[in-house]
Amino acid sequence: QVQLVESGGGVVQAGGSLRLSCAASQHLFVTWATAWFRQAPGKDREKVSVISSDGTNTYYADSVKDRFTISRDNVKNTMYLQMNSLKPEDTAIYYCAADTAGWRVQTFRGVYWGQGIQVTVSS
Repeated sequence: QVQLVESGGGVVQAGGSLRLSCAASQHLFVTWATAWFRQAPGKDREKVSVISSDGTNTYYADSVKDRFTISRDNVKNTMYLQMNSLKPEDTAIYYCAADTAGWRVQTFRGVYWGQGIQVTVSS
């Protein structure tokens, strides 16, 4: 089965930075759109950022624009989320996901999901 494994989470103070990674077990990763979602306590799951299979198209939630940057390395089968200027409101469990339609960014459909990783931002 396809495995997506997140890493790079942790605890940081407001204004700090973290870089999340999502490693895929399959070479077909290079044909998939991939995304980051998050879920904070008591809130619904939120789509944070999406990137097309070739990296040319991206989506960002308004809450993270100009602070987060999504990228991917198709040689390493890995997706990244660089998070700068972190705020307490960014505290959540972050999940990576993949859509087998590599072009689907705005209408991303998660087919494969990671188990999530905690990001905590203290004030």
